[in-house]
Parts: sequence; C-alpha cells; structure tokens
Amino acid sequence: MKPVGVVRKMDQLGRIVLPKSLRKRYEMNEGEPVEILVQGDHIILEKYRPKCSFCSSVENVMEFNERYICKSCIDEVQSFV
Repeated sequence: MKPVGVVRKMDQLGRIVLPKSLRKRYEMNEGEPVEILVQGDHIILEKYRPKCSFCSSVENVMEFNERYICKSCIDEVQSFV
C-alpha cells in the first residue's frame, strides 16, 4: 500500500472526507457505494463491485434473484442441465 500523504480529521459521527483529487482519480462519485475492508490493522476503502456468490469473481457479474452470479458460473451451471 502506497501512502498518499493526506491527513484528515474524523468528525463526531466518524465521517471523513476523501479529497476531491482521490475521488476523481479512483472514479468514486457521490452516492456510489464504497466497501470498507479490514486487513490486519489497516482499514481499506474500495469502490464497491458486486462479487459472484459462488466464486467471488468481480468480472461479468449480473444480479439474479437479489444475488450476484458471474458468466462463468452461469455457464458451469448450465452444463449440468
């Protein structure tokens, strides 16, 4: 992980503001979901990308019955039918 050199204070509700330059660089727009991950003693923010419920892939994922499934898993399931 590469340090960016930006320090922000958290407000009373635990909120921080991501600098506009970072939001623009990572294409994070207002109202879009952000995923919060914990890795050891690090907190990581990522643009949310739905993952396949079966294989956790984020490539070619579509929603089906309120769950996500990727094209590869759809093809694999269809081969059993």
